[in-house]
Amino acid sequence: MANFKEAVERGKKAPRQQEEDADAPIADFGKQAKAWLDDVVVTSLEAAKAQVAGEMNIDIDAAPQDQDQPLAPSVRFRLFLRPELEKPAKRTFTVNVQLSGEVSVSSPGMVAENVGNIGDRSGARFRNLLAKLIEDAAKGLR
Repeated sequence: MANFKEAVERGKKAPRQQEEDADAPIADFGKQAKAWLDDVVVTSLEAAKAQVAGEMNIDIDAAPQDQDQPLAPSVRFRLFLRPELEKPAKRTFTVNVQLSGEVSVSSPGMVAENVGNIGDRSGARFRNLLAKLIEDAAKGLR
């Protein structure tokens, strides 16, 4: 019988809790997206850049966007093969955050690949794709 009484009490508290939750400040989507890009994408790119420094270059463009830019921020990065090659190959990629919170990586001639959501802080899917892109770029070294 005590369980039913507790259920009634919890039910009475629920509307008040919902009202308190509704009054809580909603995190700015642009700030959340930018934080995810900084914490996951830029950090992963910098780690990869340090590891492959002798073989290729990774140029990261994480410049803050102007106020006229869309709500969802993005990061661009370029993979360059060794500069001593006659024609150093390079490819530019863009990491976009959609309004749904989904994050994708795209490049000209490449179908955009979903690499996660800004709610998921692990970033494993982005790191796996980055490793694949570096491997594909390294095939040009042979």
